[in-house]
Amino acid sequence: SDFWTRLSPKSLRILQKVLSNDNGIRYRHFAVDSLDNAWKRDAQQLNEAFEHEAPILGTQAVTNALERARLKPYEIDVLLVCTCTGFLCPGLSNHISEKLGLRSNVILQDITGHGCGAAIPLIEIASAYSRLYPNSNIVTAQVEVCSAAFHLDDDVGVLISACLFGDGASAQVWSGSGGKFKIGNFESLHMPKNRDKLRFVNYKGRLKNRLSKSVPSIVVDAVSYLSSSQKLSKEMVPVLHAGGRDILDALIPVFPEHPLCETREVLRDYGNISSASVFTSLDLILRSENRIGKAFWLCGYGAGFSAHCAKLIPV
Repeated sequence: SDFWTRLSPKSLRILQKVLSNDNGIRYRHFAVDSLDNAWKRDAQQLNEAFEHEAPILGTQAVTNALERARLKPYEIDVLLVCTCTGFLCPGLSNHISEKLGLRSNVILQDITGHGCGAAIPLIEIASAYSRLYPNSNIVTAQVEVCSAAFHLDDDVGVLISACLFGDGASAQVWSGSGGKFKIGNFESLHMPKNRDKLRFVNYKGRLKNRLSKSVPSIVVDAVSYLSSSQKLSKEMVPVLHAGGRDILDALIPVFPEHPLCETREVLRDYGNISSASVFTSLDLILRSENRIGKAFWLCGYGAGFSAHCAKLIPV
């Protein structure tokens, strides 16, 4: 693409090094017709891309979850959606609700600003709704069109981000009246002193990722604190956000009994798909027969800097 002509020789060397070496990623998927055009879009075109693609991607994820739960769209009582890669008003939940043909009295709610770590706070909100409405069917969806935030300049964080992120979505169905798992023990850790290490900034009307090389060590500190606070047993399987190879490698000493194979597999096949990553990893695990009856510790982390966790226990 012609962005190569606009970058400095140092930036080109960084891109070539990251993309040609083993960065843990084999495939990424993008909601664009042409990757060449992805780098040529101005702020307006990026916003329009999110507005068009995010409802489609989210609707597909929710539809798949409903089919596996053997539910029809009209049976949804609550729809909760998180995203950090674009902005819509009314929110993305409103657009997905329309595409699915949900009831007009369905409860809709959107959260943003949590970045890659948003999945767990979203489920915590769902847990609260399940206590308010015990017999309700609650759908949670994590929808990220990272390509709608693509931007390239000579900033190292921006360059690395362009090599890591992909588009993706995940969705789950919950009920207060029973299911295969019970989720609880929610806990969060907020570290605002590290806010500028990992965040989106507004740059000429576009989202621009700020990514520091110190992020892996910050993640290790946060995840170590939460795992210690939650007193995890060796049998509990950790399911983490696939932020990047360096982050997962840095976490090896924290979980010496668990190689995080499924999390690495998600990174390999999709790249960093932000808030959709944790439950994509969990889905792979639940499809494995040797994990039947296991308990799981879910943990996501991202902008803020913040990290969030919960325990998923079979019933």
